[in-house]
Amino acid sequence: MLHLRIIAPADRSAAVADLLADDPGVAHLAVIPGVARQPAGDLILCDVVRESADRVLARLQDLDVEARGGISADDVELTLSETAKKAARDAPGHGEDAVVWDEIGAKTGEQTVLTGTYLVLITVATMIAGIGVLLDQPILIVGAMVVGPEFGPLAALCVALLRRNRRVIGRSIKALTVGFLAAMVVTVLSTWALTAAGLVDRGMLLAERPLTDFIWRPDALSWVVGLLAGVAGMLSLTSKKSGALVGVLISVTTVPAAANVAVAAGFGVWREAGGSALQLVINLCAIVVAGLLTLGVQQLWWWHVGRRVRRRTARQRVTGR
Repeated sequence: MLHLRIIAPADRSAAVADLLADDPGVAHLAVIPGVARQPAGDLILCDVVRESADRVLARLQDLDVEARGGISADDVELTLSETAKKAARDAPGHGEDAVVWDEIGAKTGEQTVLTGTYLVLITVATMIAGIGVLLDQPILIVGAMVVGPEFGPLAALCVALLRRNRRVIGRSIKALTVGFLAAMVVTVLSTWALTAAGLVDRGMLLAERPLTDFIWRPDALSWVVGLLAGVAGMLSLTSKKSGALVGVLISVTTVPAAANVAVAAGFGVWREAGGSALQLVINLCAIVVAGLLTLGVQQLWWWHVGRRVRRRTARQRVTGR
């Protein structure tokens, strides 16, 4: 469930309370008149099951509550209430499958900001993967996958494309482009420094690397893996599942490929650099396409569920039941 805190203008408070009271997915409704000061209005508290949350938030925004008051939401970790159980039974669909678009938009929008932390993380991940490529060590590749932060901008790009938010689209592309370019430049420099120190050499890149040479040899399976990664990532995001393991899956074809581009370019092995760059582009595109399709299917499904709810509500009003 989500706990909503709503500041409603006095002339909208009754309409907001009625809206919430009429929704079968809302429980624990409380109205405290006149306590809000900035902005002024009534404080309205309630809990709403996730499968009804998107519909409730949209209807609140239709009443201009967002513009003239305020709406905030928190996850409810524990609820002991028969009223809440009834709301979960009456609401259509399942909470695990529910998509709260405002929540997703806010969460992913924050991850498009090109911060110092993001640049450090993606650079460190690429450098670790670069060493893993030279040593043919999958354990270092996995370590780089865990560190890589690029899933945030990728997810934001998918959501923004679906919602046609040009500002977030631009910020996502900027974060991905600048992040990967900066990481690859630093990895090239670090490769030269390690070579000068005698810790690595060009022969390590040219030697047989059976455990990691897939990174620069894109094929049809590269596209398939990218598609599966995009589906898993979006479902993790929308269903509030833990994103840790999904982050590893997402990174398997991004950070390691970027690292291989940098290392190969540092040693002047352009054929391998080109193959790695193609691998990176293929999988970034596949992840975005799959993520966009996954979100589109979810949006269509919940639109269908919402239409069923509206029909059922209309029948109940006609029959008086």
